[in-house]
Amino acid sequence: MNLIRPELPAAEALRDRFVAVRAHSLELTAPLSAEDQCIQSMPDASPTKWHLAHTTWFFETVLLQPHASGYKVFDPRFHYLFNSYYEALGPRHPRPQRGLLTRPSLDEVHAFRRHVDRAVLALLGKVGGADWAAIEPIVTLGLQHEQQHQELIVTDILHALWCNPLLPAYRAPAGPVLRLASTAPAMTWLPRPGGVAEVGHGEPGFAFDNETPRHQVLLRPHAIANRLVSCGDYAQFIADGGYQRPELWLSEGWAAVQAQGWRAPAYWLAPDDPRLAHEGVPGGWQVFGLHGVRPLEPEAPVAQLSFFEAAAYAEWAGARLPTEFEWEAAHDAPGITQMSGHVWQWTRSSYDPYPGFRPLAGIAAEYNGKFMVGQLVLRGGSVATPDGHTRASYRNFFPPAARWQFSGLRLAKDL
Repeated sequence: MNLIRPELPAAEALRDRFVAVRAHSLELTAPLSAEDQCIQSMPDASPTKWHLAHTTWFFETVLLQPHASGYKVFDPRFHYLFNSYYEALGPRHPRPQRGLLTRPSLDEVHAFRRHVDRAVLALLGKVGGADWAAIEPIVTLGLQHEQQHQELIVTDILHALWCNPLLPAYRAPAGPVLRLASTAPAMTWLPRPGGVAEVGHGEPGFAFDNETPRHQVLLRPHAIANRLVSCGDYAQFIADGGYQRPELWLSEGWAAVQAQGWRAPAYWLAPDDPRLAHEGVPGGWQVFGLHGVRPLEPEAPVAQLSFFEAAAYAEWAGARLPTEFEWEAAHDAPGITQMSGHVWQWTRSSYDPYPGFRPLAGIAAEYNGKFMVGQLVLRGGSVATPDGHTRASYRNFFPPAARWQFSGLRLAKDL
């Protein structure tokens, strides 16, 4: 009698998901040349080619070598080249020098991906019982990890293209550039009563360790804005001298404004910007994005802001940034909009462990916990975040000066 393993349907679903996620990474690189995929525009960003190789390295190192009997590594040298920050796995190529890796070639990185993909699919086709229980969480984590890097592929190459004086588009726009005389709907305040709220991941399904354990927090009465701050809103802050008024800024933020010469969000171009001379664009602010240089859309959520800029705008507006717990508690509130899929939203919460936090076991213990200092939490998800990757409890985090992500803000205020 043939016995069907109870984990077989789950293995088939995971296999399909593996194929889809891995294919999407390559789809994101389709508009890019080999030269595009080798460039590193700053130490905080990585080349596209490195992202493709590192996510493959993760499956080879964490899944296949420990769990696939007889697996042969593609190239032993890749263990050093494509480790990111896992100290337990030994030394690695310095992060600021990833753009120097003209070799291995892009073709070799693609061959590496095919080699590992075949081995992962073969493993998923034959494991069962205790072996399935051991590898399923690793594959799932690896796919979530790859989706994080898919977002980084987009945001990192956008920064690289921004550094190019030609300001080339990542993707050609779907239609002609239109200037629409539209504004965002008026912002309204949604009162929140305060009290005890449950936060953190508590539902079935995947979550990163930094989303756990679920616990109670005490919220004071407050109000939260029904929508994100728009480009039109932020343009008023600029016009009112927001970048020239030190009283609006945190000390470290004001120092960054002076040192970096910030006068607008990272990818905004003023009408007199010399890089617009060859564009033949009409007057007014222009914004560089995935479709190249486009006229500022007043109703679009403002993006590419540091925490310092978000906090300064909130001070100018007579409000503040929400805490991450206020944000999460309001996630499904009646009347609230734009909670995900537009920009990551800065909060006023430092990236700290939840009470009772324990990191994942094994190598994955280094995934989140060791970064819980000197960073701020962002919530939501952006236009570059893969569909289905985030949830209400998802915690993104960056240092306060970071501004190359699709990061914006929502206002809150005390009652």
